[in-house]
Amino acid sequence: MKVSEKPEKASQGGSTKDSKSKVPSKASSHVQHMSKREVIKKFPVKANLEDYATTYAAFSWESARSELAYFAGGKINAAYNAVDRHMNDGRRNKVALYSVDSNNNLEKLTFQDLYYLSNQMSNALQSLGVEKGDRVFFFLPRIPELYVTTIAIAKVGAVAGPLFSAFGPDALCDRLQDSQARVIVTTPALKPKLDEIRDQLPDLEHVIVVGGSQHSLKATAGELSYEELLEGASQYFECTQMDPEDPLYLLYTSGTTGKPKGVVHVHNDIIGHHMTSKWVLDLREDDIYWCTADPGWVTGTVYGIFGPWSLGTSVVTYEGRFDAVDWYELIDRLRVTVWYTAPTALRMLMKAGDEVVFEHSLQSLRHILSVGEPLNPEVVRWGMKVFGLPIHDNWWQTETGMQLIANLPCLPVKPGSMGKPLPGIQASVVDDHGVELAPGQLGRLVVRPGWPAMLRTIWKNQPKFDEYFRIPGWYFSGDNAWKDEEGYFWFVGRADDVINTAGHRVGPFEVESALIEHPAVAEAGVIGKPDKERGEIIKAFIVLNKGVNAGEELIEEIKEFTKKQLAAHAYPREIEIRDSLPKTRSGKIMRRLLKAWELGLPTGDTSSLEEE
Repeated sequence: MKVSEKPEKASQGGSTKDSKSKVPSKASSHVQHMSKREVIKKFPVKANLEDYATTYAAFSWESARSELAYFAGGKINAAYNAVDRHMNDGRRNKVALYSVDSNNNLEKLTFQDLYYLSNQMSNALQSLGVEKGDRVFFFLPRIPELYVTTIAIAKVGAVAGPLFSAFGPDALCDRLQDSQARVIVTTPALKPKLDEIRDQLPDLEHVIVVGGSQHSLKATAGELSYEELLEGASQYFECTQMDPEDPLYLLYTSGTTGKPKGVVHVHNDIIGHHMTSKWVLDLREDDIYWCTADPGWVTGTVYGIFGPWSLGTSVVTYEGRFDAVDWYELIDRLRVTVWYTAPTALRMLMKAGDEVVFEHSLQSLRHILSVGEPLNPEVVRWGMKVFGLPIHDNWWQTETGMQLIANLPCLPVKPGSMGKPLPGIQASVVDDHGVELAPGQLGRLVVRPGWPAMLRTIWKNQPKFDEYFRIPGWYFSGDNAWKDEEGYFWFVGRADDVINTAGHRVGPFEVESALIEHPAVAEAGVIGKPDKERGEIIKAFIVLNKGVNAGEELIEEIKEFTKKQLAAHAYPREIEIRDSLPKTRSGKIMRRLLKAWELGLPTGDTSSLEEE
């Protein structure tokens, strides 16, 4: 991949389903084994958060408000904090967005560019009658107009609706119908999917097309040219002053069965976005930061837009598909310093081989992070070997709106661990009755409500919202975990994913981690398969590394290897070799699809499935 320009130095100018089964009172032996894994302490620079214990003890979210810009009367706007305030803090001419398109051309937008363009888009939206609280969706690839549109929607006070660019017509219809969206922004290439369902969307008044010529648009269908709308709009717009609890964005999560649910987040989220970008991402003035997540998902919205821009950090976006050489070359060409990606992407890079890494400098990197699903210890060790840096895993969800538990830069990394709760976050492991469990005991991962980015409701679905608070005094994450003596949390699996085999409860993640430690295995997905004798057996689906020959002898070798790594009851009794595993672009292996395919069950919502 060749990028046409190099950036100047960045510091210019200043589904949750209730599980009926109970968790055991003690962690099993293979879980206890994980706590004895190595600890990695290396971090190349002094972290923004230097003293975890002192900060955790003294911190309050009220004190964090001083880092944000507020209007009179306590009003706020997340877009003002992400873009507008940089007009007066010395960052006006600093590059905010390095955008590399699918043809590897580089476009740069400064904070001033974003300010004027988003003002024009805000005025254009208001000219169409968009008001505070209206839902405005965007169905766009990772192009600059997506970022401009996101900021503009928030400036107006409307509710932004990110849509993954690979969604099909059914997934679009579910979300646009449920939200009663009035406006959608898309491209000529993606619009045909919308055209298929347009007659099912009575609330949709306007379709704004980026790059569409006016003569190709249908006036009777309310289709408008993005470029012509902005051309006639003023570059000046007074940012709408919002109550902190006013909705900012509405993001639909994929349902295991039934329809996706709309998670509502508010402008007050920006406090959490800002502080976690400062502490977990460790972003600072001269960073060039690349979050590989698509803005159609929560990571791409929170940590690809609002969080880093609130700190005034330069953001990289890449429209192209995954390719190890292209990714490494992008890091070198743009001198990326902080890189936030997914475990699946890291495993694919690992599968591509060490030689590919060593063909590139990558000397600009100082901090690598992972999110989407737990990061296998083997990948952390590989990262230390080839990058010379620990890969920092962290835990959060669409519903939490921000990172809650993380391997912070100031703390030693325990490979395979989620890390520790951030300052301002009280997390615990409890039993089914809400009783807190001692270290080493397996239970439900819960968090005390009240952090600024917590979901405020599920769109038009109060019963679904109430399910998250089924355990009094706690937010119920739907994940099973345990905590070690030093306060690190360890993910075991979704409540629905945990496998009960011969009376033992086994988390699929730990089996997958053991599998990929075998030199022949590149990727692994594990499910529980019904069995008359044991209740369930563990079945693994694996992808082999290049050049490895499949055969029964290899499968038996992998079974024995896993048994030695974990325990006699925790190894996969069945292993199926596949060319690929179903996963989302946000990095999650879709175990429920593996299980549905294996058992001949309905697949539920597959709108987040990565295109192979």
